[in-house]
Amino acid sequence: MFPRRPPTGLAAWLVGAAAAAGRAGARGGGLLALLANQCRFVTGLRVRRAQQIAQLYGRLYSESSRRVLLGRLWRRLRGRPGHASALMAALAGVFVWDEERIREEELQRSIDEMKRLEEMSGMFRSSGVERHPPEPKSQTEGIEDSGGKEQPWEMVMDKKHFKLWRRPISGTHLYQYRVFGTYTDVTPRQFFNVQLDTEYRKKWDALVIKLEVIERDVVSGSEVLHWVTHFPYPMYSRDYVYVRRYSVDEENNVMVLVSRAVEHPSVPESPEFVRVRSYESQMVIRPHKSFDENGFDYLLTYSDNPQTVFPRYCVSWMVSSGMPDFLEKLHMATLKAKNMEIKVKDYISSKPLEVGSEAKAATPSSERKSEGSCGPARIEYA
Repeated sequence: MFPRRPPTGLAAWLVGAAAAAGRAGARGGGLLALLANQCRFVTGLRVRRAQQIAQLYGRLYSESSRRVLLGRLWRRLRGRPGHASALMAALAGVFVWDEERIREEELQRSIDEMKRLEEMSGMFRSSGVERHPPEPKSQTEGIEDSGGKEQPWEMVMDKKHFKLWRRPISGTHLYQYRVFGTYTDVTPRQFFNVQLDTEYRKKWDALVIKLEVIERDVVSGSEVLHWVTHFPYPMYSRDYVYVRRYSVDEENNVMVLVSRAVEHPSVPESPEFVRVRSYESQMVIRPHKSFDENGFDYLLTYSDNPQTVFPRYCVSWMVSSGMPDFLEKLHMATLKAKNMEIKVKDYISSKPLEVGSEAKAATPSSERKSEGSCGPARIEYA
């Protein structure tokens, strides 16, 4: 056997303290001595294990990434029962779904905002005003300035079937964006499926370098994705790690897709790309008639921090011009899939799994590893 290396640093201090406690216990009696020896042994094992985990993450992550990851984990777990064990689980490479999965409340907030815009638009139509939504005045998770007052929306683009607003995110040079649009030549089902199908997107979106599902949660249907995309020259490519969840409500004739950035231990930061750590997107689709008839309205709310050094007006111009371009590419890809009968995964007809056991809450995944395990539900083709 190899000789055991003596502990160093924090480990040496803890083992020394345990040894001192053991000597004191030995003077006080045999039972205390046995207890002290046991504590010393267990403490030594756990400290050495923590050192090994720290060394592993030291090789995988840069120093700044480790500080961000550990800081977020500690703030999130601080003060909760068992927070130390949860932190160790995260350090050991386990994604904490209980904290990161997208919940029903997040989906419902986006749907409620769509309903609010529709109600206000209906009031305008009843007064004889042309059918289009008024400028948004609030968001359930509103952006507030330092005085607690919600920032107003500013109209950026106003076309017949496409309206774009923005409002500043307090404390930053960034904006949150909102789009309300209409398409009449494709069905909601086709548009929604094309948006969700990662394999098809690799074909129609030339900016995609990598796009794959990392892990899925069978409890909620949430899934973690890694997306690497080109940015305009001379900027480096960006990569996103985010969780997304979709819901289709046939009874209320609405579908929603919510995404936001997360940290995942299996996708460390790469020196080849710039990691985008702040990203949120909510898309709500309301069919004019049904999921399989042409015509629907959609509401897209979006924000991210692309980590650029350009002035605010440059970033605003890139996003304001890039968002309509992306939506039109998505629309054209849907038309192409419809006219050429390209096979696209049908997410709407999937039947959600029954939550029978939370012990199997998450399933690691490779994109399309097998057709039988493609998602949180059985997938068919449209």
